[in-house]
Amino acid sequence: MARLLIVHHSPTPSTQRLLDAVVAGAQDDAISGVDVVVRAALSTSLDDVAATDGFVLGTSANFGYMSGALKHFFDSFFLDLGGALSDDGSASGSAGGKKPYGLWVHGRYDTTGAVRSVQSIVGALPWVQAAQVLEVMGDVDAAATDSAYELGATVAALLAD
Repeated sequence: MARLLIVHHSPTPSTQRLLDAVVAGAQDDAISGVDVVVRAALSTSLDDVAATDGFVLGTSANFGYMSGALKHFFDSFFLDLGGALSDDGSASGSAGGKKPYGLWVHGRYDTTGAVRSVQSIVGALPWVQAAQVLEVMGDVDAAATDSAYELGATVAALLAD
């Protein structure tokens, strides 16, 4: 059975609503053969990462960057995720397998820097973007939760039987 890992930092009711919708989409009854595992970014383990076939990442936009919790996830598991480093220690483009991933970001005023920071790290991983980044500004309305549901369902469907 394929495994989808949803790694998130959801400290507010708004980010929690987005997370709930992503999880519901990933667990849609029409999708079979996918084990959906949900972990807070600070609670993710090496076992979680090693056994995963695809990812959905969720973060708040904090001061123009991803959350510190999601950054800690990347710092802790970059090489275990298949990350590639240049001789000088900087991230370099990755080759090899292409695990699908999706990303949602919630911000009050701007999400640009948070999206850019995640994508710059993911660019050095053997992952492929499976869906358009979901950027939600301000209040989380029905359109945002519908889009979050679709994001979860899309990535899970790519892993389905």
